[in-house]
Amino acid sequence: MIRKIIGRLYAMLTEFVNFILKIVGFIPSHHIRRFFYRISGIKIGKGSTIHTGACFYDPKNIVIGQDTIIGEGAVLDGRDKLVIGDHVDIASEVMIYNAEHDVQSPDFHAISYPVFIEDYVFIGPRAIILPGIRIKKGAVVGAGAVVTKNVEEFTIVGGVPAKLIKERTRNIHYRLGRAAWFR
Repeated sequence: MIRKIIGRLYAMLTEFVNFILKIVGFIPSHHIRRFFYRISGIKIGKGSTIHTGACFYDPKNIVIGQDTIIGEGAVLDGRDKLVIGDHVDIASEVMIYNAEHDVQSPDFHAISYPVFIEDYVFIGPRAIILPGIRIKKGAVVGAGAVVTKNVEEFTIVGGVPAKLIKERTRNIHYRLGRAAWFR
């Protein structure tokens, strides 16, 4: 009984933090947003930017590398480990989940698996990354793709479910640059 009460109180606190972060997400200053995201538990590397309207679930399990951009309205799920590498560009309204319901379970219970996004990955607008996925170095996920399987290094995938389109050049070494003022 006590464990159930503690569990519910923890869930309420987590939901409250998520709500506050949603409000913080619309403050038109990268520095202020980053400050609040860091004190909520998100680890954010040097030079990384999170644009307005981002939504977080349980931020303490989220790690964002250096020189990474998270687009407007992105959803980052921290209910399990979410690690995003360096020089990653995640476009607007991308959803990255690491928890879901077991649809085969009689009680429809939640299950979770970590998600890893390695360095120099680009994820196009409105793509969805499902639990347990690893997107390897230099990969590109096309706009609107639903990633249900791991994505290999330097490949370009797209579609529903995401499938290989072609290889990407391996000669990449860019920096993403500064953030836009009011995003």
